[in-house]
Amino acid sequence: MDESKAGKTRRVKLDYPFEEQPQRGQTIDVAPGVKWISMDLPFAGLRWINLWLIEEDDGYALVDTGMNLKQTKQEWEALFEGPLKGKRLTRILITHMHPDHVGLAGWLCERFGIDMWMSRLEYVSCRMLVGDTGRAAPEDTVDFFRKAGWDDEVLDLLRKRYGSFGKGVYNLPSRFVRMSDGDVIRIGKQDWRVITGSGHSPEHSCLYNDELKLLISGDQLLPRISSNVSVHPTEPEADPLSDWLESCEKLIRETDPDVLTLPAHNKVFYGAHKRLQALIDGHERSLDRLEAHLEEPRRALDCFVSLFGRQVGAEDMYSATGEALAHLNWLRFKGRATRELRDGVYLYSRSS
Repeated sequence: MDESKAGKTRRVKLDYPFEEQPQRGQTIDVAPGVKWISMDLPFAGLRWINLWLIEEDDGYALVDTGMNLKQTKQEWEALFEGPLKGKRLTRILITHMHPDHVGLAGWLCERFGIDMWMSRLEYVSCRMLVGDTGRAAPEDTVDFFRKAGWDDEVLDLLRKRYGSFGKGVYNLPSRFVRMSDGDVIRIGKQDWRVITGSGHSPEHSCLYNDELKLLISGDQLLPRISSNVSVHPTEPEADPLSDWLESCEKLIRETDPDVLTLPAHNKVFYGAHKRLQALIDGHERSLDRLEAHLEEPRRALDCFVSLFGRQVGAEDMYSATGEALAHLNWLRFKGRATRELRDGVYLYSRSS
């Protein structure tokens, strides 16, 4: 859920050194040897994704790819016929497994005969989700959301849409080059260090250039929206919010306060540490507010107004439920809330 819906993160003053984002088929130089491009997305609250080109001797390394859409391929063709004419991609580095980031990795790897670099957990998780394409929703998945309070109408919508992840991903490469936390990757004339985090995805890779004071942050750090942190049916007892908060603290520890952040969405900005602390503080306020809301037993669905400031429609039900459960699990595991199964639905209460 974004902040306009959740209302949970205090705004901090950030500096945006570039007034405009790149037009489709164009690039903007953000630092020596680093170019910014953007691709359209088909989501009402998320209109584009930022991608990054890092110069090498024989072309450009690419960070993230855009979604597997006809329009995105056309935008790539405009780049190859425009500012990238006569250039080639040398490798593709993927921050994480979501289709807007990895969707065209296979298409571009095939085109240039290059490798995809990715963390192991992201690659394996992506393969698993792509493998669900066209499958019927497992009964465990349906039961997971029924216990959260979903009614039959919304469960039917889940059944119809289950397995759609792979539609946004071109044939995933059958091999990859592993990126791990702390790896230093030489790209052109610069070293980039991998900083992994989790909570939004299993093993998200940020790329940090200490010399240029640049951070390619993917979805781990965004200036205006808060990345979704969810519990999923595959691991119902997960605590992704603890992982997310630790990942935010890790980025504060391991990056320079004056770093220029190159995020996957919104604009390039200064003020990473302030923004990270605001995200941490915002989640802590949400947890306090939710704990007070549990003075009476609540289903996960009953927590939307407390967390997001409004009720949620069917289109956002999946992500909102996952995020509500992430906060509820955090409270449970910290001993601040309890859970009981009553008439097939979990009810959460504040610990006495």
